[in-house]
Amino acid sequence: MSATMKAALLTGLRELRIGERPRPRIGRPTDVLLRIREVGVCGSDVHYYVTGRIGSQVVQYPFPVGHECAATVEEVGPEVRRVRPGDRVAVEPAMSCGACDQCRAGRPHTCRRTRFLGCPGQADGSLCEFVVMPEECCYPVPEGLTLEQASLAEPLSIGIYAVRLAGDVRDRSAAILGFGPIGISVFLAAREAGVRALYVTEPIPERAAAARRQGAAAVADPGRPGAVRELLAREPLGMDFVFECCGRQEALDQAVEMLKPGGKLLFIGIPETDRVSFACDPIRRKEICIQNVRRQNHCMQPAIDFLHRRPGIMDFVLTHRFPFERTKEAFDLVAEYRDGVIKAMIHVA
Repeated sequence: MSATMKAALLTGLRELRIGERPRPRIGRPTDVLLRIREVGVCGSDVHYYVTGRIGSQVVQYPFPVGHECAATVEEVGPEVRRVRPGDRVAVEPAMSCGACDQCRAGRPHTCRRTRFLGCPGQADGSLCEFVVMPEECCYPVPEGLTLEQASLAEPLSIGIYAVRLAGDVRDRSAAILGFGPIGISVFLAAREAGVRALYVTEPIPERAAAARRQGAAAVADPGRPGAVRELLAREPLGMDFVFECCGRQEALDQAVEMLKPGGKLLFIGIPETDRVSFACDPIRRKEICIQNVRRQNHCMQPAIDFLHRRPGIMDFVLTHRFPFERTKEAFDLVAEYRDGVIKAMIHVA
């Protein structure tokens, strides 16, 4: 057995190469050695690729990124009961300690000692041949789901969690700002939860067309003057919920304008800047509730169940596929929003 493996390594801003890393080994009795098969390119991966950081998390080169993945089980520790060698699994990328105040309060996604795949200072990413994960992060993939489809469970889990944080959305109106993979995940979860009307803002024509095909009540280009008025003409009292999924200041401003008094803004996108702002007068007069959404909380299994219950529902998201050797091409494509890309999938093994 080789002591090394291939990994996609960030080596500088917009620089990525296939290199060698030590092959991981099982260290704890509840560890699982996974052979990575599919990895989706996430917007947060692209943040690290383009800017070298997200907030206080700064890349130290060389560094392997990636966290949206599906794999097969290669080997298990002696106390593992959930999976066995040969099983197909979707991977929860966050490894929580299980002992801190947040974990004990049922908030492992804000664990004080969390380790997240592909997060600088925490754990190497999944764009490599093998990773070792705790047993509890490995979710068996049911028959009927491909590993490509299973890799979408991680972004979908964020959409499901965001809709849960919104509260009772049945027969209410909602706008989704940004129809990338996370916006789509929110859209599908909100529709499943019974939202009466879903509105979308999206500047990329191919993504806007996808929103229309998925049944959005209306789609507007946020860069066009009058986009908010166009949507509010259909909802003159304002939106009950707005899900901000692109991390842009102008989208936050539009969200406040769209919301009705007492409405709720769910802030999911990751800004490239260190600070954002809100106009105090409208959020005060409207008594707007602002809810940050941090990854997902106990929603991986519901996401897998959703994908299994709705065969092929997210297949339209998978617009581009690349072999492992062309990982840099995939990152450049996503970073530049070229060729109508929604989700680029990298086939590792």
